[in-house]
Formats: sequence, structure tokens, C-alpha cells
Amino acid sequence: MSNTVKIVRFHKTGGAEVLQFDELPLPEPGENEVRLRVKALGLNRAEVMYRSGQYMETPILPSKNGYEASGIIEAVGPGVDSSWIGKTVSTVPGTCSLNGYGVYGEVAVVPFRSIAVYPATLSYEEGASIWMQYLTAYGALIWLGRVSKGDFVIITAASSSVGVAAIQMVKAQGGTSIAVTRTAAKKARLHELGADHVIVTDEEDLAGRVNEITSGKGARVSFDPIGGKMLASLAAAAAHKGIIVEYGVLASEQTLFPLSTALAKYLTVRAYVVVELAQHKDLQEAKQYIFDHLASGAFKPLIDRTFRFDEIVEAHRYMEANNQVGKIVVTV
Repeated sequence: MSNTVKIVRFHKTGGAEVLQFDELPLPEPGENEVRLRVKALGLNRAEVMYRSGQYMETPILPSKNGYEASGIIEAVGPGVDSSWIGKTVSTVPGTCSLNGYGVYGEVAVVPFRSIAVYPATLSYEEGASIWMQYLTAYGALIWLGRVSKGDFVIITAASSSVGVAAIQMVKAQGGTSIAVTRTAAKKARLHELGADHVIVTDEEDLAGRVNEITSGKGARVSFDPIGGKMLASLAAAAAHKGIIVEYGVLASEQTLFPLSTALAKYLTVRAYVVVELAQHKDLQEAKQYIFDHLASGAFKPLIDRTFRFDEIVEAHRYMEANNQVGKIVVTV
């Protein structure tokens, strides 16, 4: 085993080109930590924002990056049972800081609480594509939204990995998914992935189409990472006493609260990030729900494209192009 490893860090914030491979001493896990020999990395929009200095956590430079990795535990620190060595696991986002525990590298040291076993039927690439998307969807749709049989659910940015996970989760809960995409380019693909309805906002009025689909009832739950003008549209499309869960700020314009519509419909507009669930006592229940649905085949991570480790800059640029449907994965 080499005494040094390649770890991806950035020494200044900016575009994808700030990511660099630093040759560093092989790190040893500390108390209640494990060292993972990384096999695959799942990329997330949050990591692009973090690298750019636009995330809710400010990087301490030079900074690591990366929430999701799959691989094999090769060392454990004090407080961790040695029987974990050799087990295949993946990392759970939101359970620790990107500053201290970013996983982009040939190895990653993470807290023991930040690992989870996934079904052995999944590949390393799929194993790195689980927790961010399904936990984010679970927190909004089940933990907060209580989606159940008969519910209409609007899913914006539906071609993202989280959006695809949400389509699968709504189906598993017996609801009806209304996927929203900006252009018609991804419409057919979203139907193939199980969306019951697809609305193309460049061509259709969102509230008007939802009114048609729901026979005038509106959608009880909306799941949105965009904000901006989208929030007003979702409020107009919402059912009486509906809930709109906002989990991102992708819009370039300011997000204004649709007070009049919210008052008229008794709406709940709820801000949510996966960290909230990841640090809550209900995390274990969420992980079990996801594991069981993965094992049964009800959930299946969708991988859009795979890059090599030495192509991680290109992988970040591809994510920024917004052309993917599903997860972008880097193999190590």
C-alpha cells in the first residue's frame, strides 16, 4: 500500500478548473472514524455550488469536496469494531462537513456515523448514487409531505437524480407524479422513467395543466429546488392546504413569497435541506425505507454518465451544462 494518495482539493473558489489532484500522506482514521478505499463518487449540485463559493457552507481553503462515495472499509479508528474492515459501504450526505470530510479521493476518512450498507446487488457506481437523491426525496415527500395513495405531486427539475428518485418514490407511495421540465427534450425520457404526467414549462402553463390533470383539485405536494418565479406558479397549482417544499435556489432571480395565494389556500411553504433529516433521529427509519425499496427493486438509481477519476473536472463541467438525466458518477 502506497504511503501517499491522490485527494481532490481546491485552493481557491471558482469554476471546475480550480479542482486539482493533491498528493497527500495516507490519512489514518481517528476516533470513531473509518477509512474508505473509494471505488466510485456520486456528484451533486451542492458540490458545484460549494466549489464556487455559493453554498450554505463556506470552504476553508484548501478544501476537500464531495458528499457521496462507495467503497471498501480498509481501516478503522478507536471506537469502531474491526469487523467493519472489508465491508462495502457508501457515505451518507449531511452527516458531516464538506470542509473536514470531503470524499473526492482515492481514499476518504469519514465518521462511522456517516456510512451505510447498501444492497449487495448494486454496483459501486449505483452504491455512490443512493443517499443524496433518495434521502432528499424522502425528507420532502414522506417525512414532511406524507405522500400517500391518491396524492398528486409536482416534481420540478424532474430529470435530476433527486427528481428521478422522487418519481420512483411517489409511485411507491401510490401517488401520481407530475414531472416538470423546461424544454421538450426530456419529456419522453421522463415518461419512460415512470412519470405519470410531464409538463413542459416553455410550452405549457404549469397551473393550467395541473388544473386539468387534477380535475381542478390542484397538487397537494410540490417538490422544488428552483424557487424564483417557480414558487408563484407552484402556489397557483397547489391544492387547498397543500405543501410546497423548497430544497434549493437554482433560480437566478429573487424568490418572492406568494402571500395572497398562500392565504387563500392555507398553503404551507417549507424550506428543507437533507442535512435536517440527516441529523435527526428519524434518519435510521429513512435509511431502512430506502434500503428495503432498493432491495425489492422498487427503487433503482439511474446513472446518466460515468467519468474516470482523472476526468473529475470534465464531470463537474458536464453537471453545470444541465444535460443529464439521473446521476453523474466518477469511478476511482
